[in-house]
Amino acid sequence: MSTSTTASVSTHILDTSVGRPAEGVAVRLAARSGREADWQALGGSATDADGRCKDLPALPEGTTHVRLDFAVETYFEKKQADAQQDAPANRDSGAVFFPEVAITFAVKPGEHYHVPLLLNPFGYSVYRGS
Repeated sequence: MSTSTTASVSTHILDTSVGRPAEGVAVRLAARSGREADWQALGGSATDADGRCKDLPALPEGTTHVRLDFAVETYFEKKQADAQQDAPANRDSGAVFFPEVAITFAVKPGEHYHVPLLLNPFGYSVYRGS
């Protein structure tokens, strides 16, 4: 929850290759106070069945930049393993193209930032949601 002196962040992931939420993706949150400041790891969460992280840590006062790190490799490896079980003739032995996605954005105190990740095995897109 944002206050007049802090911002807040939420996210969710939609796997556009299947048109469904991406469940079980680890998400780490980091923040810094200024372009030259060091990143401070704040903790993380994992997406639920709806592709949402409902328990990301609060941002410290003075945060100006936020980074969300999505560990998508395990998610895609599990999808590949499940697909191989269902259709062994369609095995794809290729490695995961994007093992992780890092999104960095600027924030202002008092505002909430919802940053959805639209994900597929060979691309991704993000935007500031509402």
